[in-house]
Amino acid sequence: MILGIESTAHTFGIAVVDNGKVLSNVRDMYTTEKGGIVPLDSAKHHKEVFSRVYKEALEKAGIANDENQIKAIAFSQGPGIPPCLLAGLHITKELSKRLNVPVIPINHCIAHLEIGALTGAKDPVLLYASGANTQIIAYAAGKYRVFGETLDLGVGNFIDTFARHAGIGFPGGPKIAALAEKASEEVKNNLIELPYSIKGMDVAFSGAQTKLKQLLDSKKYPLEDLSYSLQETIFAMLVEASERALAHTGKKELLIGGGVGCNKRLQEMCKIMCEERGCKFFSPEIQFLVDNAGMIAYLGEILFNKKLFVEVDNVSELDIRPRERTDDVEVSWKD
Repeated sequence: MILGIESTAHTFGIAVVDNGKVLSNVRDMYTTEKGGIVPLDSAKHHKEVFSRVYKEALEKAGIANDENQIKAIAFSQGPGIPPCLLAGLHITKELSKRLNVPVIPINHCIAHLEIGALTGAKDPVLLYASGANTQIIAYAAGKYRVFGETLDLGVGNFIDTFARHAGIGFPGGPKIAALAEKASEEVKNNLIELPYSIKGMDVAFSGAQTKLKQLLDSKKYPLEDLSYSLQETIFAMLVEASERALAHTGKKELLIGGGVGCNKRLQEMCKIMCEERGCKFFSPEIQFLVDNAGMIAYLGEILFNKKLFVEVDNVSELDIRPRERTDDVEVSWKD
């Protein structure tokens, strides 16, 4: 059994995987009533909930009284928020020492892609849409290549920033989605115009963010109509870039990943595009779309079986990689 630890941002999670099956996937999320993530507070949250989350994960996996079944610990090494990553690394080192097991460093972004195998996707293009990350990724020539990405901020952070400006707290994505469903028929037939910034297969959100803030402050439009126009415009950009990646790579599968991938409207737009292209669309369960330890443990087991781990004696030398890119990682575990 492989234990997974996730701590890249607001979510702390622990999971147990055995033979490709996720036996437990427990998470606890740091939230605020207003404002966004305070990194040091989020890291403090992770340390505070660790014992409870760890105990619950082992109980659900059926090994509460037998920690020795854990053969290795996989942890999110990056990318992510440094204090949060450090909290996870510290916990990993302590557990590794206590259980006397090796450690498997995991790239968080690639874990989102690899867990897609549970959906039946074989060789997809991944639309990775989360808080800090927005990338279109596919495997080619020994690496997961980035075929398109945000030029400024992640789509989730863009949505959260607008939500914060509107005073509706963090995380903003689910609240914006709920508001969009209440939009007027008028705006559904005639969108509020926002900057549509796509350059090749790269996207940018800062122009739309500035415009939305200005429109909200002007009180010219209700928040529901702005939320609807936000989703329709921004998601269209993501789907367009994804379609170009499918055309460029010749792949026939689109997989969605990341917390923003939970949005029903984004999934619907992806499905429509895939149907028109004759491609298949895949979406993992919500528990694997959001930040979670299940995907960390799942990829960890794959690497463990390929003997790609750090022995106990060398674990103290491990460090975080907060800025590690998807295409920095040598994907040596694929045949």
